[in-house]
Amino acid sequence: MKIDIDTVLREHGIQPSAQRVAVAQYVLNTTAHPTAEKVAAEVRKTFPMISRATVYNTLNLMVEHGLLREFVLDDGTTVFDANVGSHHHFVDDETGRIHDIPWDSLKVSKLEALEGFEVREYQVVLRGRLRGTSRRRS
Repeated sequence: MKIDIDTVLREHGIQPSAQRVAVAQYVLNTTAHPTAEKVAAEVRKTFPMISRATVYNTLNLMVEHGLLREFVLDDGTTVFDANVGSHHHFVDDETGRIHDIPWDSLKVSKLEALEGFEVREYQVVLRGRLRGTSRRRS
């Protein structure tokens, strides 16, 4: 089912522009967890004049308005996730690809036992290798 990007942006309080629609068209229709640079490269295939600043600003605006979530990898790289529902992540050590893991697949317990911490939200990040694969990072 194809989503109407203009409508989605408006429903989240974002005024659509050609640049914003181009960014949203890519990032809201991918299950990948792209970096801003990857988003810019993909968007430039159909919108070659878009600037890096516009891509970054649009991604940040979409995060602020709840359309995307930022996910910072352990190396400091920031990726964007269009799946804003509760879920966990699995990072494939060989490919670097990030996979969504359904929330109910894992159980985290004893959060209330963390004295001195007020937990607002959490997610589990699993790292390893997909079974039966031997793909190398490209």
